[in-house]
Order: sequence, then structure tokens, then C-alpha cells
Amino acid sequence: MRPLQMVDTRTQYSKIKPEVDAAVISVLESSAFIGGKVVDDFAANLAAYTGVKHVIPCANGTDALQIAMMALGLQPGDEVITPSFTYIATVEAAALLQLKPIFVEVDKRTFCMDADAVEKAITARTKAIVPVHLYGQAADMEKIMAIAAKHNLYVIEDNAQALGAQYTFSNGGTKKTGGIGHIGCTSFYPSKNLGACGDGGAIFTNDTALADKLKMIAIHGQSKRYYHDVVGCNSRLDALQAAILDIKLRHLDEYTAARIKAADYYDRAFANHPKISTPYRAGYSSHVFHQYTLVLDGIGRDALHHYLSANGVPSMIYYPVPCHKQKMFEAFGSNSSHLPVTDWLTQRVISLPIHTELDEEQQSFIVNKVLEFTH
Repeated sequence: MRPLQMVDTRTQYSKIKPEVDAAVISVLESSAFIGGKVVDDFAANLAAYTGVKHVIPCANGTDALQIAMMALGLQPGDEVITPSFTYIATVEAAALLQLKPIFVEVDKRTFCMDADAVEKAITARTKAIVPVHLYGQAADMEKIMAIAAKHNLYVIEDNAQALGAQYTFSNGGTKKTGGIGHIGCTSFYPSKNLGACGDGGAIFTNDTALADKLKMIAIHGQSKRYYHDVVGCNSRLDALQAAILDIKLRHLDEYTAARIKAADYYDRAFANHPKISTPYRAGYSSHVFHQYTLVLDGIGRDALHHYLSANGVPSMIYYPVPCHKQKMFEAFGSNSSHLPVTDWLTQRVISLPIHTELDEEQQSFIVNKVLEFTH
């Protein structure tokens, strides 16, 4: 059996090595490392894949969120509603701009923002909602967009973990995540479903005027070379990463199918366990399984984590400390937030290996070790 890893990027690369190597060599020979046709082609191909009009590549997913908030003209003191049960970058981007994060509860089954909690958190200072499509499944975007429209708020989708997921509306229409809100943001960190061999990110929008502003902000507020219209930043996806991502984009549906197959195997293995809840799949969203996350009740989560590690099985806890309890947000008074579902989940979630190269021999070993401990 091959050694177990949370994400096996090496084996994934080996299967597409000729394509990737040729693309990298082509960029090296062109010496066009920043911007240019390779980056533009990748942006166009990603736009076509997601069904979004405009894709603006940038340096990483955190920059994508910050640039989105800058482009919407959010000002210090404005309130941004976000879940606390997410990676810190979602909220950090708001704090860097001196916005005030307002933490809301998540749905106990989907782990995503509770739309009903959003409406209760809106005040006169609220300007934006930032739903996070956590672990590979969409938040309930139809409800969130309706709330945003009612209160004249912006919606920025944090799509770093769910690129390729599809949302189905009540009328039967569908859209891919990242293209539902006013702006979508994603990350190409190597472990992501569409991962670079380095860092990278992208911003999505269907609004042409907003796309122009996002592009300007990402290149020093520049409308044309050496003419700077707004305060911006320097956030660019380099051509080497774009070339690699463009190859991987061609395989993304195949990668998603492999993740779903692995998730199905786990689901069957744990289906009848009274103390383990497998990931809930909401009827309105497909699930691309960036993570396969169990919820344990009556089982020592940390003890299981250590037991698996001692037996050669990696596992991860995403996330052991919710954002509202992080020291960096004490100044916002967020540590007094009452989020019992979030607190309950952070004590009970554990993620098992899931990636494109996971085989049944490996999964059988993982499952057996989990069951050894929990029975």
C-alpha cells in the first residue's frame, strides 16, 4: 500500500507530468512570466468552465477576498456578516481593511452559513455578506441572495473549497459556485481541488464595471500603464502557475468524480455507526468534497486523531478554534459571540484523507483504523 497522505499531489502530478512539463517549458522558453497570453487564456477557460463572465486571476485567495471588499467600496467600520466556522483568511481580509466582522451561526448539517441567522444579524451598518462554501458544498445561496436583495447588501462568495460545485435553485436553474453572488473568490493553494504548484487565486464577477475595478485594484490601481486611478495592491498570478492550472482545469471534472467516489466509499463504511455522522449532502448543492469531514458524538475526537496518527493514518481538524474565539479578533468583541452550534462542531469534527489518488486499499485501511477505535 502506498503511504497515506491527506492530499497526494505527487501522484496526481505523475499522471499528467508530460502535459504539465510541456506547459512549464513553454512558459520558460517564452520568458513571459507575469501576465500575458498564458494567464489570459487560463482566465478565459476558467470563466467558460464556471459560466461566469469575468475571471480576474490574482496572487492568492486571501488577496481575492481583500480586493473584492476594496472594489465594493467598503469603509472602516462597515459590518460584514460571515461565519465563524471557517479558515481565518475569510475574516482576516475584512479586518485588514478595518471592517467589522459580525459572526453568525452555521447549519449543523452542512457546516455552511445559516441563512436565518444572517437576517437577524443585519444592522444599519451592514454592507456585505460573505458566505463560505465549506468543505466543498454551497451555502444556501438562494436564501442568502434574497436577504441581500431585501436589505441592499453585497454578497461575496468564499469559494476556496468548492470550485466546481453546482447550486440548484428552486425553479430548477443552476449556477456554479462563485458565480452567484456579486463577487466570488477562490484559492489555488496546492491542496485545493484545483491546486497550483505554488500559490494563486482568482476573483469572479458577472458585472463588467466591477470586473474593471477589480482588475485595476489588483495591479496598483492602474487603468493603463503608469496611470493609477485608485489605491490598489500588487496581486498577480504568474504565468507558470497559470499554465499548470490550465492543464489541471481540463481534468477538474475527473478529479471531482474521484473525490465523490472516495466519499461514497466512506459513507457506506460509516453508514450504520451510531456515533459518527457522515457529511450531509444538501439537495440544493452538489458536493465536490474538498474535505471529507465526520462529526463525532460520544467519541473522543482528539484521542481518535492521535490514534490514527500513531497508526499511519493522517487526519485533520478543520477548525479547532472558531474565528470568534481567536485572539486576533478580541478587539472586535467577538469572543462574546454566542454561537453554540459552531462551538459544538469545533469540538467534534475530524477530516479523513480525501483526494484524487485515494484507492480502495488505502480507504479500507483508514476505515478499519477508525472502526477499531470507535467500536
